[in-house]
Amino acid sequence: MQFKLKPLPYDYDALEPHVGARTLKIHHGKHHQGYLDKLQKAMAGKPLAEENLETIIRKTEGDTFNFAAQVWNHDFYWQSMSPAGGGKPDGKVEELLVRDFGSVDKFRQLFAEAAKGEFGSGWAWLVADKGKLRVKSSTDAENPLTDNQVPLLTLDVWEHAYYLDYQNERAAYIEAFLDHLINWDFACTNLGDSAES
Repeated sequence: MQFKLKPLPYDYDALEPHVGARTLKIHHGKHHQGYLDKLQKAMAGKPLAEENLETIIRKTEGDTFNFAAQVWNHDFYWQSMSPAGGGKPDGKVEELLVRDFGSVDKFRQLFAEAAKGEFGSGWAWLVADKGKLRVKSSTDAENPLTDNQVPLLTLDVWEHAYYLDYQNERAAYIEAFLDHLINWDFACTNLGDSAES
């Protein structure tokens, strides 16, 4: 399989002023592309090279896992944001957030805490796990696929995701994501029947 960098689902300047075009060009064109290039090299000539990213993530470890997971995580992250995003969801997602967290505001609090609390580089996730919605964080390239959880949304909290726009103010980046960028439609699409009790 020839892994290719997917285009962003929006223009580089579409998330401004919350995430700048320069940040997206470097993050997507350099960091994401860099993980993909390393994955290509690591998978060259190996049987798993014909598999999809999810299978590679579940069947590898070490550098190969890290490269594959970072490519997948970034593909997922870009879709977790929308120029028309932010605010509160409605419909099924809102219903399940209230059921499992008590309120949408409580979800926001827990998600922000997970994102702020990830020491160093990592991710914050909203997942469906055994019929319930949960918030979790992961370190480096880790993601919920290896725990058989269904990812619904993610936020990249590696410094390269926000440093040009927010410097060391990770909390402000998280708030901007929740207020203006979080893509509830994407979460709804990923939900399916994975959180039905």
